[in-house]
Amino acid sequence: MIVAHVSDLHLTGSNFVEKWGENLIKILNSIKPDIVVITGDITDDGYIHEYEIAKEFLGRIDAEKLIVPGNHDARNKGYEIFEEIFGTRYPLYENDEIVILGIDSSEPDIDDGHIGRENYSMIKEKMATDKMKILALHHHLIPIPGTGRERNIPIDAGDVLNLCMKLQINFVLSGHKHLPWKWKLENIYLITAGTACSRRLKGKSYPSFNLFRIEDGEISLKEINVSNGSEKEILNHKLTIP
Repeated sequence: MIVAHVSDLHLTGSNFVEKWGENLIKILNSIKPDIVVITGDITDDGYIHEYEIAKEFLGRIDAEKLIVPGNHDARNKGYEIFEEIFGTRYPLYENDEIVILGIDSSEPDIDDGHIGRENYSMIKEKMATDKMKILALHHHLIPIPGTGRERNIPIDAGDVLNLCMKLQINFVLSGHKHLPWKWKLENIYLITAGTACSRRLKGKSYPSFNLFRIEDGEISLKEINVSNGSEKEILNHKLTIP
């Protein structure tokens, strides 16, 4: 099974690079992932005309998509438009091998993150399985080195991390910081994707997305450079499902 993890496209901002956007579509369509998980900031300000551009762009990716909003998407009541165009802000994907649950960690018109106790029971219900478990949200749960003063971690990140450990969630996917990173906490891998097609890069990083290949419990994770298609191995791991 192939899972692509894409984040922070900022399709409608002044820093969007059209060539990188076209490269992203070409690379994804050549890989043919089973699902593309998009962890937010599709637009820049959440306006309806931006969502219309995003809908057309994402429609050119020939794969099933699981999309959650980011803080930019929630601006200007954009969270309501998100639901009209993409459906629920808490999407679920499941097959015989894997469960992926999307969570909206954004709040209207502020950059801070929040999951909310009212959603914990839903997370418990959807993750009550022996399959591989992936949680996808926009905001990172642990600080990312090299990204400046930390301000936007969800205010209930500690409780959510504790919940992830109790539920034995295998991967938590996020974006927001525009810099790829990987943490391992207990038995959870927390994977942050970079920005896929925006110039808003940290240091000498490049536009990228993450690509998971899952077969017989063997997980490989590569970082794909959108500007030239090159690959960098991030993780190769034999996963033990409890």
